[in-house]
Amino acid sequence: MFGCIPDSLIAAVGRFSIAAVFWKSGQTKIQGIAIDLVNGEFQIGWPRLSDSAIDLFRDEYRLPLIPPELAAPMAAFAEHLFPILILLGLATRFSAVALFIMTLTIQIFVYPDAYPTHGIWAAVLLYLIAKGPGKISIDHWIARRYQAS
Repeated sequence: MFGCIPDSLIAAVGRFSIAAVFWKSGQTKIQGIAIDLVNGEFQIGWPRLSDSAIDLFRDEYRLPLIPPELAAPMAAFAEHLFPILILLGLATRFSAVALFIMTLTIQIFVYPDAYPTHGIWAAVLLYLIAKGPGKISIDHWIARRYQAS
């Protein structure tokens, strides 16, 4: 009975959920633009790194090998680009790999005690890497279009 749940439905729920996690995190690192589809919050403007983002990377995250002045804008950019791509189902596997690497980095270097949360993120991302975005995606549409020709 439960085996009848379509992979495309699982992928769509996973894509929306993991995109929301990273998008919301990215929104905390920028100012000038705020978009939350669920809460209906829309503030459109020119995005810029928030005043506290570099301090967050310097004081709390303390990543090795990468200076906070570089890590903060890179993370803010990645936490906006890859969730959009995953939500659309475009370059899904590539985006899921990128967010999986980010998840591992957060788990290992930033919040090692948050393994229950990061394990859930990893499971969703690994599913998308292994199975793809499902039929409700631009990736699927592109694949069907080019397989037909």
